[in-house]
Amino acid sequence: MFRKAAYILTAFCLWLWIIGRDRHDLTAHSPAVEYYQLKLPDSLPPPVYDFKNNPLTKQGIALGRHLFYDPKLSLDSSISCGFCHQQFAAFGHFDHALSHGVLGRTGNRSVPGLFNLIWQKDFMWDGGVNHLDIQPLTPITDENEMGMELGVLITRLQGNKTYRKLFKEAYGTEEVTSQRMFKALSQFIVTMISFESKYDSVMRREPGVTFTAEEQGGYRTFTQKCASCHKPPFFTDYSIRNNGLPYLPSLNDVGRMRITNNTADYKKFKVPSLRNVLVSAPYMHDGRFFDIFQVFAMYDHGQEKGNTIDPLVKNGIPLTEKEQRQLYMFLNTLTDKKFITNKEFSEILITD
Repeated sequence: MFRKAAYILTAFCLWLWIIGRDRHDLTAHSPAVEYYQLKLPDSLPPPVYDFKNNPLTKQGIALGRHLFYDPKLSLDSSISCGFCHQQFAAFGHFDHALSHGVLGRTGNRSVPGLFNLIWQKDFMWDGGVNHLDIQPLTPITDENEMGMELGVLITRLQGNKTYRKLFKEAYGTEEVTSQRMFKALSQFIVTMISFESKYDSVMRREPGVTFTAEEQGGYRTFTQKCASCHKPPFFTDYSIRNNGLPYLPSLNDVGRMRITNNTADYKKFKVPSLRNVLVSAPYMHDGRFFDIFQVFAMYDHGQEKGNTIDPLVKNGIPLTEKEQRQLYMFLNTLTDKKFITNKEFSEILITD
């Protein structure tokens, strides 16, 4: 319990150090930098992420992309961010229940997808990190994930000719700092916007795009039984809840209670977005379900009741076979094929 709480304190302290150190560098860029305008649908609320403290530039995004796919960020140079966050799985980890790390180690939770993060206030399954710019600290330094000491990593990158060039292009000097590294990673990650699914086309009333009868039936079921927590357009309300998922003694994961030490938070986890859900199995914080119909079954008859189960699902979610089939068809309309094939996000070959 203490180790989990410790990464929050570490992240908070490091964030204070970052914003206090070289404060003039918060928005410093190379004189030749090219600013990048993120295109967002007009119908969406303003982002939570503050771009004033990290203006997007083409050079910063390019640096972030290089960092994201570089295994040198891990202890044994075997694991990159992109190793677990795979584009075809909406930047989740397809077919692996739990995250995989250096030296053959395994993490304790599944890998969440990465998209639409500029509207998100809290990160990790338990909401234990409250700023996107510091979120990578946890997987980079976690002994079961990338296992890297931050100071060692900065020294490693500073000694690399390619990184000195990339940092100079983005920030005007070759100096590698944790502040610059984290902000560059954020610049790449915040461009991962996913609002080009069939559902979005239907909502925009694009010519010739309509739900089939099965999809419409699933949309009706979703609206009646799922939308309270998985609210459109993000298909999450970003809350932290106990959905009745049975406890696994082998993992001993008590959810947000590991952060707050408050028994009222027992087994509470973040409500994930259902966008791209059918390409991002496995499901739940521990990746125990590899088929969406297993999720339907859990809500229909497999919950574990308890004092902290959310009132919205405490009586389960009854789903007939027809409703399950139609709900599957509707969820399929949330797959953003453009997003999971966008070459601007695709893996790049790191050769040095």
